Amino acid sequence: MPSLSEEDRTAVLELARQAVLHAVCHERPLSDFPTTGIFAERRGLFVTLHVEMKLRGCIGMIEGSANLGETVARCAADAALHDPRFSRLRREEMDVLEIEVSLLTPPQPLRPDEVEIGIHGLLVERGTRRGLLLPQVAVEHRLSREQFLAETCTKAGLPREAWREPETKLFGFQCEVIGEAHRPFAQKESPRQ
Repeated sequence: MPSLSEEDRTAVLELARQAVLHAVCHERPLSDFPTTGIFAERRGLFVTLHVEMKLRGCIGMIEGSANLGETVARCAADAALHDPRFSRLRREEMDVLEIEVSLLTPPQPLRPDEVEIGIHGLLVERGTRRGLLLPQVAVEHRLSREQFLAETCTKAGLPREAWREPETKLFGFQCEVIGEAHRPFAQKESPRQ
């Protein structure tokens, strides 16, 4: 997976922070965002917010339906205000907020035995149920391949062993993670990182 330049990484992160601040202060998404260069691309992404090392919001899109600028702005605002697992982010939390943006490759069908911890994020689908976990989740929680598959099924509201059943579809993707608190995890294409 090609890596963004340092300049593009900084610009994506700055836009996410600006969008969170705007959402917290004005309770609506940022409407003025860049649309050229990297921001013209259409990619899936997730914006993850941490306050004092605790998850505070994570919202994203599996595939980019709008340009990257709009998607970053919308997902950052939604992570701050509309993640149903958490209360809205408060203004006083902004000083200790850490933002992480995960840019996704398009999901591809994957067999369970092809899942590589630290390389693949997972998307599980069966009927109308879908669950997604980013690659860094497996690393941070020290999950085995089978545990990662089971946790993704749980996220989809499916039985933990649903990944073993032929009617369950499994997709893998990779991420480029950009963030203030970024702890690099294994990248198959560039072992130096």
